[in-house]
Amino acid sequence: MTTNWFVIVNPTSGNGASKKKWPLIKDELLKQQFNFNFIITNHKNHAIEIVQNALKQGYKNIICVGGDGTLHTIVNGILSLKPTNLSEIKLGIIPIGTGNDWIKTYHIPLDYKKAILIIKQQYTVYQDIGELKFETNKQPIYFNNLAGIGFDGYVVNKVHKFKNLGFLAYLTGALISISSFKKPTLKIEFNTLTIQQKTLMLLIGICNYSGGGMQLTKTPNPTDGLFDISCIYRVNLITIIKNISNLFNGKICNHKLVNTYKTASIKVTILNNSEAYIQADGELIATDNFTATILPKALQFIVAS
Repeated sequence: MTTNWFVIVNPTSGNGASKKKWPLIKDELLKQQFNFNFIITNHKNHAIEIVQNALKQGYKNIICVGGDGTLHTIVNGILSLKPTNLSEIKLGIIPIGTGNDWIKTYHIPLDYKKAILIIKQQYTVYQDIGELKFETNKQPIYFNNLAGIGFDGYVVNKVHKFKNLGFLAYLTGALISISSFKKPTLKIEFNTLTIQQKTLMLLIGICNYSGGGMQLTKTPNPTDGLFDISCIYRVNLITIIKNISNLFNGKICNHKLVNTYKTASIKVTILNNSEAYIQADGELIATDNFTATILPKALQFIVAS
């Protein structure tokens, strides 16, 4: 292959599995005749700096070796740079993570050899991206899978303790956290609706899966220019336990406690000094009022054909 690739490796992904597997992945890339350079990250947001430097050096083809969090960081690095050749940039993933949720929408396998073959074929999709803008003028945060405020953010805050459980980490965190969670009062504005009440969680989805394979939004389509919204005002531990299978097969969205909508933009205001955790692609973000806006077909990803 004559194409130049830049590979970003997060050694902590998958509870350190990435560090162990990287020599094998590197050998496979060479075996499949990839022409590439690579850098191994050494701190949390290092991938932002790495990908921006790679783009400034003229690279257009990026490979993420890591999980959902690493992919999220690279996406933020690309979009916050605002490169003039954004439509030419291609982003592929060799998945090693805890949840590996984004890859499920595109049927990218966990087997690194098969994932590399998919990247080699260079079949791409221009996917929608979400942009979170905050009231206190923080840097915008971009997300490629799903963002949320309320209980799911609270769970993400707890999940790091259960990372060794892999895809069950989120479910374990949810079951342990439900009794201690205090629902924030939110004002939610989108389309012509204004909803103001105590809210368990609000999910803003682009792709199909989150929380280690759960399907929590009804009809997500990563290229339709719309968010898939799920709003849940109350639920208890018994209801969660009764519906565990429905969390993973998507039927939970038909439950009477789940309200679903489609919108291209949504504004969320936290009322009554409530504490409300925000997460984007499973990464925790500070509490703040925000507006989420869809950026249609904003970034090109290499996916299974």
